[in-house]
Amino acid sequence: MEPSLSPTLQSLLQKIDGYHDEAIELQKQMTAIPALSPENGGDGEKIKSDFLREWVERELRPDDLQEFHAPDSRVSCGYRPNLVATFNGRSSAKTIWIMSHMDVVPPGDLSKWTGDPWVVRVEKTKDGRTKLIGRGVEDNQQGLASSVFAVKALRDLNITPEHNVGIVLVADEETGSHYGIDYLLKQHKDLFAPHDLIIIPDAGDSKGKMIEVAEKSIVWLKFHTRGVQTHGSVPEKGRNAHKAASFMVTRMETLYKKFPRRNALFHPPISTFEPTKREANVPNVNTIPGEDVLYFDCRVLPDYKVSEVMKAIRAITREIEKQFKVKITVSPQQVNEQAAPPTAPDAPVVLAIAKAMRELRRVRTQAVGIGGGTVAAFFRRAGIPAAVWSTMEDTAHSPDEFALVEHLLNDAKVFGHVVMQEG
Repeated sequence: MEPSLSPTLQSLLQKIDGYHDEAIELQKQMTAIPALSPENGGDGEKIKSDFLREWVERELRPDDLQEFHAPDSRVSCGYRPNLVATFNGRSSAKTIWIMSHMDVVPPGDLSKWTGDPWVVRVEKTKDGRTKLIGRGVEDNQQGLASSVFAVKALRDLNITPEHNVGIVLVADEETGSHYGIDYLLKQHKDLFAPHDLIIIPDAGDSKGKMIEVAEKSIVWLKFHTRGVQTHGSVPEKGRNAHKAASFMVTRMETLYKKFPRRNALFHPPISTFEPTKREANVPNVNTIPGEDVLYFDCRVLPDYKVSEVMKAIRAITREIEKQFKVKITVSPQQVNEQAAPPTAPDAPVVLAIAKAMRELRRVRTQAVGIGGGTVAAFFRRAGIPAAVWSTMEDTAHSPDEFALVEHLLNDAKVFGHVVMQEG
């Protein structure tokens, strides 16, 4: 341990180390309860939420524990549960929140797993660390367990943190968060305040260096080109939708020049506009297709408005329509929302995590932006800075998803350090 750490903090860290076997047991119990959304063929999070509520009440003894029900007629209980546990600190001027999600994704192709996805297998890595294999153990049960064991150490040692601490366990993160954090922020706005610290342990790297503070706007588009089908020997009698769409793809490349800004927070540091999926048009070689459907995945720096990008795309499609006498319909494949305002790299939540990492691991963190979307966006749009951070091997959604118990406990120590910081 670092000699500069206070005796109280050192005791807290030692206590967390002692939760190794309990962490494995909690992971086993959570994994055995497949919390799948209706979109993924499940009945929601209620059974898992009931288990976690009882565990939190027994092990953490919160000063307040509330369950917020987001109505959802698709599940048997009629709602999606969200748990919020709070613990009083020396000061109530702000709350340090750690938010994770209870739902998981389906296992996918079972033949690609080396065991039952819903039964945790415990193995040792070559360097002696404890590896847990099972669906959900990393996404997001590792972060969930890290948060509750940080608080458990506080409670077991009767340590009062500097500020109030909150644990939030939400539903529906994997399928849009409409019944999870989005519901809480819209229907229970008084839970969170702009000066609160929000930590979301749902992304990271194997060293814990990355603190995600910004995201690109995600724009997924379907392009449906309609022309006139004809025989391949008489192309002049038709309007080749496939050819028109192909020309459009090459014209879309001009978006890179039209939106050229760079932002060093991100990798890559630019906006991207890439063709991805293409649907089959005609089954035979000697028919000129009258319809063609393709898709683009665009990741736009927050420097630009999504409306600007869409205006430029529509200008391209109009040119192609005129040139080839076709009709192109552009339809979003998700809600193409503007990227949330970034969390400042020097925001208190970022500095608190960075300080903990320096003092506990001698690691210098880096504030970064990502191309994907996280639930931090909901907080940022509500005017509350949030940081996404954890230490993980990035196996989420894959066959034989795994998590390391050492990451789980070490992250709990970081959370313990954060809640003990003054200021």
